[in-house]
Amino acid sequence: MEKTKILIIEDEAAIAELLAYGLSKEGYVAQTANTGAAGLREVAQFMPDLLILDWMLPDQSGLEICKKVTASFNIPILMITAKSDITDKILGLEFGADDYVTKPFDLREVIARIRTILRRVAQASRAGQEENGSDTLQIKHMEINRQERLVKSKGAMVELTPKEYDLLLKLSGHRGRIFSREELLELVWGYDYVGETRTVDNHIQRLRKKLDASDLITTVFGVGYKFEKDAD
Repeated sequence: MEKTKILIIEDEAAIAELLAYGLSKEGYVAQTANTGAAGLREVAQFMPDLLILDWMLPDQSGLEICKKVTASFNIPILMITAKSDITDKILGLEFGADDYVTKPFDLREVIARIRTILRRVAQASRAGQEENGSDTLQIKHMEINRQERLVKSKGAMVELTPKEYDLLLKLSGHRGRIFSREELLELVWGYDYVGETRTVDNHIQRLRKKLDASDLITTVFGVGYKFEKDAD
């Protein structure tokens, strides 16, 4: 069985070494990069299963890296930030991060959050297959390959962030069911969310635009969202 690979993009050598050492002791394969540019190269070459990303990097912000990674790869991201302002944390999550931890941190907390993220990704993939049977789900012009976590719209590959994909999988797996924003936060984000439910709204809007799915993912005013049952 292949070990889980984790890439750490962090410019403070002491922190990067601490994380790499702690993760290797837990059985992960850890690799480090100390700039955003080097980190992006490593993402493409190392192909990690999870990315630990510092908010403040010497050549570009962690948010920019987060945007670039989620635009091209389906890799969950744990952001490390010295920022304690709640608005900054929400911004990071809306840029595609799956979770965050604030400096100074306890290594045990970082490892616990990594395990939670990886477990949530695995559960989402298994749940999608159990809910819908086969590995591939075809709905109108959209095709979801649950085995490879790939999505096509009108025959063209569509790049979704991990959270966008999990949200799509949850909605499409329960067509016709109405989910409140609070339910979706709990089911897809999977932890005590500290922000506002507008995060769900933003993700829904991006899904509709990327997939040309305004007629498939609909708003139930005053309640939440649903994936149309008669979409086929």
